[in-house]
Amino acid sequence: MTLLYAMPVNDATTPPLSDLLPAWCDFLLAQRGLALNTVEAYRQDMESFFDFEKELLRSGTLPDTPGEREIFLYLAWLRARGNTARTLTRHLSALRSFFAFCVEKGSVRENPLPLFDNPKLPLHLPEYLSRDEMAQVLAMPKEDSLAGRRDRCMLELLYAAGLRVSELCALDTTDIDLQRGVIRAFGKGSKDRLVSIHEVAQRLLLRYLHEIRPLFSPVGNTLFINRSGKALSRQYVWKTVKRYVAEAGIRKNVSPHTFRHSFATHLLEGGADLRVVQMLLGHADISATEIYTHVQASRLLEIHRKFHPRSQNGNCIR
Repeated sequence: MTLLYAMPVNDATTPPLSDLLPAWCDFLLAQRGLALNTVEAYRQDMESFFDFEKELLRSGTLPDTPGEREIFLYLAWLRARGNTARTLTRHLSALRSFFAFCVEKGSVRENPLPLFDNPKLPLHLPEYLSRDEMAQVLAMPKEDSLAGRRDRCMLELLYAAGLRVSELCALDTTDIDLQRGVIRAFGKGSKDRLVSIHEVAQRLLLRYLHEIRPLFSPVGNTLFINRSGKALSRQYVWKTVKRYVAEAGIRKNVSPHTFRHSFATHLLEGGADLRVVQMLLGHADISATEIYTHVQASRLLEIHRKFHPRSQNGNCIR
């Protein structure tokens, strides 16, 4: 197998740990099945750590093998530079994985990370569009142009299946099964899932596949393509969403991922089970889906205020 991160040649008796970085990246890709973007982010985090090590080396305070003290100093340095708790958590994840790999390879005796806990992440409820707002955005693409009809189908599918923008851009025509009304999406870690789509999305997809897409002179099987017949970029989808949201007069900070949040929120508002939403979103852990339970909480509060006799009579305690 050809390594994407080829191991550099080093004739030193004791090569630095940084020399294991390419092999670790290939391990994450080939054996852990992480997405290339995730591995690239981890690689950059570790390079940042090695740069910090070089500064310690210049000051003469770096031991042969980094330990808890060096990890603590590095995290303090990151925090002093204004990095958020979420960024610190990602750096810790990269460090844990890298040093576990080094232990397995016999390059270090023990992982210096076991006593480090992730910082507490603030709870941020995701921005989402109401049903009326979503309907306004979906109605913005003009039907008098090929690009408008393509965008109409693209936005509808983004919302109908709760797709990540990377999943949308990676869709092939072979991933669409209109007879069963499902699409196959490839998510993080190259994991695929089947997602049902409603009849409106099915009709738009059928029209796009047979009437619109062939007019773009496709090059390959990518589903959504530009005028050159090549795959749309994530940046194009992002700009397209921003444009139609602005045309709809909506002032919220909306991105393609907002469509995914809206998909999950509207399903829960309609009474969908949280486990089902987890499967549709492709979350490996239900804790990632539980952020949407704020919808259920507000719905229960509304029901309580509407039907509880003390709330109806206005005799609630102030």
